[in-house]
Amino acid sequence: MFRKMRRWKQEFPIEESYEILKQGSYGTLALQGDEGYPYAVPMAYAFDGEKIYFHSAASGHKIDAINRDSKASFCVVWENTNIPEKLSTAYKSVIVFGNVSIVEEPEEKRYAIEAIGRKYSPGYEELAAKSIDRDFNFLRIIALTPEHITGKEAMEFAKMR
Repeated sequence: MFRKMRRWKQEFPIEESYEILKQGSYGTLALQGDEGYPYAVPMAYAFDGEKIYFHSAASGHKIDAINRDSKASFCVVWENTNIPEKLSTAYKSVIVFGNVSIVEEPEEKRYAIEAIGRKYSPGYEELAAKSIDRDFNFLRIIALTPEHITGKEAMEFAKMR
């Protein structure tokens, strides 16, 4: 169903893709937007090894797109160093294809928002907990369940393997 990577020598092991997804600071979520236009939006996220979680407002373009079509992709760029003398860049990136849904179950919703809080505000757990309690009923959690994950690196990195 999913295409094989054309430059397969630059694909790295799935374990490395998981590490990049766990450690990355943000990525771009791509959805089917209005009138058939793609809608890609930078998002903070947390990955627990099974799902990628995002927080969102309760309404807007993103929520409308998810309600219309659950298929999505998500891209995280881990490294990107310009190499001007080679007219190139040294990069590592991961692309995830899967289905997104709005998390309705309160336990999973809390689990996800706490994971996002721990990732982006370490040492501020008490402050995060107060914010979560205050806004819990108003926020939405989006879960991306991966179906296909690939990681690709620049040839400079691939040659070092």
